[in-house]
Amino acid sequence: MFDGWIAFAPRCGGCGLNFDKFNVGDGPAAFLTMVIGAIVAALAIWLELAAQPPWWVHVILWVPLIIAAVIYGLRITKGWLMASEYARDAREAGTGDL
Repeated sequence: MFDGWIAFAPRCGGCGLNFDKFNVGDGPAAFLTMVIGAIVAALAIWLELAAQPPWWVHVILWVPLIIAAVIYGLRITKGWLMASEYARDAREAGTGDL
């Protein structure tokens, strides 16, 4: 389904479904950034107040976690949205085909 980390492949390798006709957009990216940012900010504040680690502990802990959560979260939500569009036969307004 994916050609790279978060980009869709042009077609399905198994059935040949054309993925270019689906419009998942950037909605998952904005939503995930806000949700993951809020969760990580809350956890970082909790860690700072509870243990007061050096700044580099925050960098080593939170930067990889944020990157991994966003990338894998985007794969999951973009795949879910594409499957949802396919299941509901979603189309662009004014077009007759998908």
